[in-house]
Amino acid sequence: MRSKPRIATRSDIPPFIVMDMMRAANEKEVLGEHIIHMEVGQPSTKAPSKVIAAAHNALDADRLGYTDAKGLPELRERISHHYQTRYKLDVPADRIIITTGSSAGFVLAFLALFDKGAKVALPVPGYPCYPHILRALDIDPVFIETNEQSGWFPTIDHLDELASKDSALDGLLLASPANPTGTMLDASSLKKLATHCASKNISFISDEIYHGLTYGTPAPTAIAYNRDAIIINSFSKYFSMTGWRIGWMVVPEHLVRPIERLQQNLYINAPTLSQLAAIKAFDCIDELETYKNAYEINRDYLLNELPEAGFGKILPADGAFYLYADISDLTDDSQSFTRAILENTGVALTPGQDFDAVRGKHFLRFSYARSLNDMQEAVRRLKPWIKNR
Repeated sequence: MRSKPRIATRSDIPPFIVMDMMRAANEKEVLGEHIIHMEVGQPSTKAPSKVIAAAHNALDADRLGYTDAKGLPELRERISHHYQTRYKLDVPADRIIITTGSSAGFVLAFLALFDKGAKVALPVPGYPCYPHILRALDIDPVFIETNEQSGWFPTIDHLDELASKDSALDGLLLASPANPTGTMLDASSLKKLATHCASKNISFISDEIYHGLTYGTPAPTAIAYNRDAIIINSFSKYFSMTGWRIGWMVVPEHLVRPIERLQQNLYINAPTLSQLAAIKAFDCIDELETYKNAYEINRDYLLNELPEAGFGKILPADGAFYLYADISDLTDDSQSFTRAILENTGVALTPGQDFDAVRGKHFLRFSYARSLNDMQEAVRRLKPWIKNR
């Protein structure tokens, strides 16, 4: 009798549900249905014009060989300058490593910081790939259930409570602005967490991929308060370059060489074409700000219209391009609910179970990264379906 092919247990992780939803939506689109994509955090805007021109020039010049594992020096210098202009911080280019999107940054950070069995605290609700990657690497996620009282972020009290239960933490990872909630830590709260982690020898990883996408106070960076923090960012969201798969890390000096070695062996280097193009992204801030202004218009429209469509309990939306809605008065199973919405209205949304395995059954996430016309059409379809279902 032939045995079954072996599958490593580390691959037995949950799916990234938003990608499953996008696949289901795309399958309907192939059949000719008009789908409104509000499931995935992907801008409908193009990459900035100078980025596209730089990519064309690089292709014409055939400059697509390997780069240094840490990334092109010119791109790292531009990112260093970005920290000086946006945050008024001196971040040397030597501490910046270019990655294949933020996803590779998480893998590199986890491998460099944590051994098997290490404990890393994560807020819930939160980005599902954090715990999935940790588990695939035999690192233990420790979930911190957040709520309205804590601003949907972990607090020092949460960390102290974990310590009192003899659950010594090796790391804390959070994003601000956050996915899926869109909420953001103010500078004082971020400083408290970052300095607390430094004092307790807890590695602090700050996912700052939604920096630039705030609709009031700019987002502070954790490196301002903890020089040993690892910062992970990307050109995907604010810079509208999701498919280019290009991001960066800021790491403390003692981790530069270990992460460089990991990059050499796992990825060689981030995509060269994307690196060459991304250099020009920082010359396109005016263009990118018009994109952000469009997201803000979408956000304001949905905050005004969604309550009339039956979605009246929405968390504060400080940044990113998401609204996280409590739908406990509509369903006890947001995954089935979002599938029904897609099937009956052609609007693709993401169920809260992707971000919170327990309470997520009562939540869903709207992404408002696409056009205002799409937002208006989504509301037009949702209102009668919710009313008549």
